[in-house]
Amino acid sequence: MEINKILSRGMDVLRRSARNSRIERIKNEHRKEIMGVKEKPDIIDIIERKRLQWYGHVKRMQEERLPKLIMEWITGERRKRGRPRKTWIEGVRAATKTRHLEADQWLNRKEWCLGSGRRRQLSQDRKDR
Repeated sequence: MEINKILSRGMDVLRRSARNSRIERIKNEHRKEIMGVKEKPDIIDIIERKRLQWYGHVKRMQEERLPKLIMEWITGERRKRGRPRKTWIEGVRAATKTRHLEADQWLNRKEWCLGSGRRRQLSQDRKDR
């Protein structure tokens, strides 16, 4: 749900930058070509890459550091009714799965940076949405 909102906001920014109205009904792919961002990664790829970079950074920290303690902390309170919201770590797990990263690959910093920079596969991404 939030992914669709972010992507639609990004296309809205491109539309407004090109000074087009919605009445003109220009396709998103054509608008990206006009603005010169066709080959660049979308905002979701950038968010996932930054999330994986931070995850690897925190996992390599010493055990007593506060960010690592907070990341591994489990709350004791009950959740509200209904479907629970996705947590940050679930987003990390999904990003590692779509980018085909191994569980302990974060131990090698260079390998993790190369792996987290990979683009996610669009076929799997469409199924996850």
